[in-house]
Amino acid sequence: MSLFLRASRGLIASRNAVLANQALGMRSASSVFNQQRSLSGKPTLAQAKSLNVKVASMENEQLVQLAYLGMNEAEEELLVRHIMSVDEIEYDQAREKFNEIEAYARKGLYLVTLPYKAGIVAAVSTGILSIPLVFSYDIAHTFNELYVTTDVPEAEDVETFLEVGSWTWGWMEPVLGTASFTLIAMQFARAQMLNLGIKPFTSFVKHRNGMKLVKRYPQYDPVILLEYGKDVDYYKDGHYNSKTV
Repeated sequence: MSLFLRASRGLIASRNAVLANQALGMRSASSVFNQQRSLSGKPTLAQAKSLNVKVASMENEQLVQLAYLGMNEAEEELLVRHIMSVDEIEYDQAREKFNEIEAYARKGLYLVTLPYKAGIVAAVSTGILSIPLVFSYDIAHTFNELYVTTDVPEAEDVETFLEVGSWTWGWMEPVLGTASFTLIAMQFARAQMLNLGIKPFTSFVKHRNGMKLVKRYPQYDPVILLEYGKDVDYYKDGHYNSKTV
């Protein structure tokens, strides 16, 4: 037993010595890097050439940090490497599997994004239409006859677009003011929902999309799949996926 203990202690000591030498080497390299930089206060050409500009060339630790910060490209690369580890396949094969997962994650996004697209159309349309409704006499006059029926001022009182605006503002102000207050109230309500931990529509949809991947691919880490599914782009490369779930 004593021989076994001595042998074990020797192995542990050897391992600690190797780790210490590695740490010393890393500190030495870092020290050289800092010394080289401190001489001029600027990075050298060799340091610039060693810069990793592609996500695929980054170390695992860097990917985890960037993925934790919500960088979509890092989450994609992290998932690809996780697929390589679980399925024991090479990078190109893992990319093919990732493309399958991405296609499934984006499946049905056309219907999910309908409320957002309707909001965009409504906001742009009302914003553009409000200008002629306020400052164009012909359009304002027609709108007044159909929906307002207020008194029309004399011709000399609506000779400029500013005079037209002062006339139309009498009925436009309640509409625009009420719409603005409604939006502010909804924003305040959303902020309180977040404070209470209640997920608004967007957070609900993102979480649902991530859970969809977790259920479809149980062989992979659920946290990696969930975070990737939550951060997948709704709009990518100029195209939506029109298939339904």
